[in-house]
Amino acid sequence: MSGLIVPHRGFIPKVARSAFVAPNATLIGDVEIADNASIWFGVILRGDGPGIRIGENSNLQDGTVVHIAQRGLMTIVGKSVTVGHMALLHACEVQDGAFIGMRSTVLDGAVVESEAMVAAGAVVTPGKIVRRGELWAGSPARKMRDLTEKDFADFRRVVAQYVALSRTYMPDETAKAAD
Repeated sequence: MSGLIVPHRGFIPKVARSAFVAPNATLIGDVEIADNASIWFGVILRGDGPGIRIGENSNLQDGTVVHIAQRGLMTIVGKSVTVGHMALLHACEVQDGAFIGMRSTVLDGAVVESEAMVAAGAVVTPGKIVRRGELWAGSPARKMRDLTEKDFADFRRVVAQYVALSRTYMPDETAKAAD
């Protein structure tokens, strides 16, 4: 395990052995990172209330910030999710296989369903639901189009690339054990 690990109110972040956490990422409090997930440089996961859960094979790219809402809303990122550079996830749910673009924002109570996409720079306002198979863009975000099979294939390719890339940053014995 790498990164800055900060206990808070009796919670210590839990990171699967096969997950990659960059040396300057910060994990605080009630945070759980599943197998083969990657938490990249400068990412902050602040679970100082309800928890943060990051699913297996998901990647949170450089500069991303994830927080919760003190009124009881966790942030959940499902399996095989890509979260682009400098995104903000706040007290929301991003389901399996979704794609969150660079510098986008997903706010309190919003849900990005499985295999949905939030475009770079978009702002998904509180309580909105980005439905499965839809691309949302803009500020505030709204549906732009339906996604294609090529889009879904691209999502899977990016996830696989980030799992492989994370292995190149891990000590040999950890990377081998994760394969």
